[in-house]
Amino acid sequence: MIDITADLVRALVSEQFPEWGDLPVEPVARQGWDNRTFRLGDRLTVRLPSAEGYVAAVEKEDLCLPVLARHLPLPVPETVATGRPGAGYPFPWSVRRWLPGDPVGAVADRAGFARDLGGFLTALRAIPTRGGPAGGRHSFFRGCHPGVYGDEVEHALGRLGDAVDADACRAVWANALTSAWASPPTWFHGDVAVGNLLFAEGRLSAVIDFGTCGVGDPACDLVIAWTYFTGDERSVFREAVGLPEDTWRRARGWALWKALITVADLPEFDPEGPQVRILHHVLADPVAG
Repeated sequence: MIDITADLVRALVSEQFPEWGDLPVEPVARQGWDNRTFRLGDRLTVRLPSAEGYVAAVEKEDLCLPVLARHLPLPVPETVATGRPGAGYPFPWSVRRWLPGDPVGAVADRAGFARDLGGFLTALRAIPTRGGPAGGRHSFFRGCHPGVYGDEVEHALGRLGDAVDADACRAVWANALTSAWASPPTWFHGDVAVGNLLFAEGRLSAVIDFGTCGVGDPACDLVIAWTYFTGDERSVFREAVGLPEDTWRRARGWALWKALITVADLPEFDPEGPQVRILHHVLADPVAG
């Protein structure tokens, strides 16, 4: 990972976009993993890939976001300029409009949030897919069948041993592999997580970080059912999304894979940790009825 600082961002902006060179640069409070983001004045942000594996998303978002924005019910990022390598930074980067809002935190109306998010994903799936990138390496195989990560599931179970219910995990995983997306490919976001959803005045106000977006199976976009929603909220989300039961089996597989590899990579197994709790949710609730 590259050490990306405010000083580096100031140097890049001053060199390549001198019209913004006098604007203050400040890191946003909550950073992602794939990119580092900085406020540039009051109306702009600078977004820089943190490693080479995330570079392809710069061009992809430049091409896809204007298409998606025309059809979606909520704002998404708008690129206003694309920078080139410079000042010791080796990758392309982008300048975008600032989207107001805060990452999802203590939401008062969680059921309403579930409905709003389900409606957004329904609108996303309805967008014409012509020219959209098929799921693959650029999306870390989101949009593809979860079976692509079967080796990682088995490796994680081997590392975890008796710390998890391996038989239950394998049963959920096997069930996820029994179907495939049989309808025409649809747009998917690829990383529907609380850090990529903004709230304003108590409502979902914007969706950001389309770096893993593409066209394919939308099952990967349902993982938040286990990572954030609970109980009846999952049912509300399921109804709002409007996808068949077999899609939820694959979504559960995606959630299982992510929880297992995350837990297996922890320096110490914490039975009360958040990722272990997510794994328990995945094993306990198929969501699809």
